[in-house]
Amino acid sequence: MAFDFATLLLAGVTFLLAGLVKGVTGMGLPTVAMGVLGSLLSPAIAAAMMLLPSFITNIFQLSGGGHCGALLRRLWPMQLAIVSATLLSCGWLANGHSAYTQLALGAALMVYALWTLSGRSLVIAPRHESVLSLPIGILTGMLTGATGVFVMPAVPWLQALGLEKDQLVQALGISFTSSTLALAVGLWWHGALPSVSLGVSGLAVIPALIGLFIGQRLRRVISPPVFKRYFLICLLALGLEMVVRAI
Repeated sequence: MAFDFATLLLAGVTFLLAGLVKGVTGMGLPTVAMGVLGSLLSPAIAAAMMLLPSFITNIFQLSGGGHCGALLRRLWPMQLAIVSATLLSCGWLANGHSAYTQLALGAALMVYALWTLSGRSLVIAPRHESVLSLPIGILTGMLTGATGVFVMPAVPWLQALGLEKDQLVQALGISFTSSTLALAVGLWWHGALPSVSLGVSGLAVIPALIGLFIGQRLRRVISPPVFKRYFLICLLALGLEMVVRAI
């Protein structure tokens, strides 16, 4: 598939916005990218375009803090489940009918927005973590493979583990990185990773990083909770539009 100038411009603006959201809130780049581009392009193509910006910004999120080793020892069963389930379910995104994948993507965006807007928080007792981490990882991987979005239920789960702020940021970075790499391998495995999409993905790293650094600076002068609330409302509207159009 060839990309015209309008599509490239849209991708640049989308990843600038997605990076800005991630800079302010610590997450949201793949959600914004898949939400906007997935509503206009094939979800598989949108996912391929999202891979490198997501991976590079996740590396920045992982840097610093010094908790990666301990978190990997704690979270590796969940990450293994995410990778395995993503690889097994990626055919839905790569080969499925566009209407079905757009319906699943829109529904995933709505669930994430509604859950976060509700302000609900879970607390997972340590004795339940080892039992539930595998099912959470499998479900996250299945949704990643089907939609290209890997926030549910991984984000609420990690938030429920009682991690300190820096630990949570790095734990999210670990989970997002595992999901991104597994999605890349899964799309390649199913022949849905054309070189032209990777080229656009490489170019998209630049606006994504610019947006990330702007967002990190904006975090000092605006209220992240207020910003996040309006972002989630827009995300909810976008997901609803995708569901209605798909059905």
